Amino acid sequence: MGGGIWEGMRWEEWRDRESVRARLDAGADPESWSSGGRPLHQAAFAGSPEVVAEIAARVADVDALQEGVTALWEALVYGRVDNVRALVAAGADPWLPQLGGWSPGRLALAGPTPELFELPPGQPGLTEPERRAADEGARLLSALGEFYHDGMSVACVAGIDADEAVRRLEAGEVDPETLDELLADPYDFDMDESLLIVGVTTVPGGCVVSQAWGYGASMPGVLKLLTGGTRGYGVYANPKSGNQGRIFRDGVAEGWDLHPGGGPYQGDGPEEVLASYLYHVEPMAYACSWAGLRPEDARAFTGTPDRWVALPDGDYWDWKE
Repeated sequence: MGGGIWEGMRWEEWRDRESVRARLDAGADPESWSSGGRPLHQAAFAGSPEVVAEIAARVADVDALQEGVTALWEALVYGRVDNVRALVAAGADPWLPQLGGWSPGRLALAGPTPELFELPPGQPGLTEPERRAADEGARLLSALGEFYHDGMSVACVAGIDADEAVRRLEAGEVDPETLDELLADPYDFDMDESLLIVGVTTVPGGCVVSQAWGYGASMPGVLKLLTGGTRGYGVYANPKSGNQGRIFRDGVAEGWDLHPGGGPYQGDGPEEVLASYLYHVEPMAYACSWAGLRPEDARAFTGTPDRWVALPDGDYWDWKE
């Protein structure tokens, strides 16, 4: 019965304490709702602190787990500092180890609000490598800033510059008139041709191959050609289904159907948990970090690349040996 009372819950209702209270008073289960998840976890990232407090007061355990994490963890990862404070006030434990051995309290030390929790005696802070990763994360996010990436694809490749990338791709120059027409309206351009035109830019640590209008830069055949003797992370920010990632190392696929900027997820190791927290919902920054790229601004993604080139015709989905 309780799950049914949650049915029809609108997104904005998670910020309306009176609406949530009315549902709870009518018999809605504070431990489970119609999606099969826990209402407190949903409120932790989508709700107001007042709603969080209302639900937290009615659950048996404010630190109950959903997919390996507490509601406090969810609030922290989604940057809902107000909800973090509401959960702590309700008795949530910031130092409970969760994914990859991280607790919310220790993870917060690496993020934008390191002062959120006072480090108690006996609790370890960040290691030196973790502190360096956190510092680089803050620098990288600031350097790239906010930009619209839906529909964009990239390949972030370590250790090679733009000219070497072009050589490996055997790409040719783009006719200036064709390029002007494409940039004026890429979605009115012939798709078979537009997917083969990419920008290539040298950045500290390697290069970025990019395409603002499609998945061309992240095609597996492109990554295979680019990553001989090195590694690369490809991302297509699919407007319909979300961010899609793939990893190539020395021309061989090591991972696909990945979700850069998502997570952290159960089963992730400590380094991956940290990276997923630092670059949560920032797939392009995540890809740069994974490849060891250190761009100083967003030009490789949003500006004029070092070179516009056209890939030769070919099947870039036929990439397995």
